Amino acid sequence: MPSFDVVSKVDLQEVDNAVNQTMKEIGTRYDFKGSKAKVERNEEELLLSAEDDYKLGQLLDLLSTRLVKRGIDLKALDLGKVENAAGNTVRQKIKVKVGVETETGKKIIKHLKDTKLKVQASIQGDQVRVTGKSRDDLQAAIAELRGQDFNLPLQFVNFRD
Repeated sequence: MPSFDVVSKVDLQEVDNAVNQTMKEIGTRYDFKGSKAKVERNEEELLLSAEDDYKLGQLLDLLSTRLVKRGIDLKALDLGKVENAAGNTVRQKIKVKVGVETETGKKIIKHLKDTKLKVQASIQGDQVRVTGKSRDDLQAAIAELRGQDFNLPLQFVNFRD
């Protein structure tokens, strides 16, 4: 029976490269001269810190630009709220979404059932497996899922006949 997996993957090496490029540009920009602005990555979390909200916004804009140029979809970022930090600085945590969460997986399955396509979907860990009788049904399911916004960058992998 043909099947494919719906996943949401982010290349963390590319995120690292974008962070490094952002830090390099901060060092050369005039408006950041002598500033304490920085971007750090710990596992699947980014931490932005700067002196004020304006510089934090500029920092986020720089990082976003670098991420997009490196092929990272901004839907994969979950922006936290801006909070005050020590030394008259502000910081913001950004979580990088990796994998399809159970709640989103349920929405994907419900959407596929509502379309009346002849496919079955099931959650398997951090991905959703979709199976059907024909390749055409699966391709229609992929087209349907691409047309929807689940607030997550989706990839379709492991297509088997």
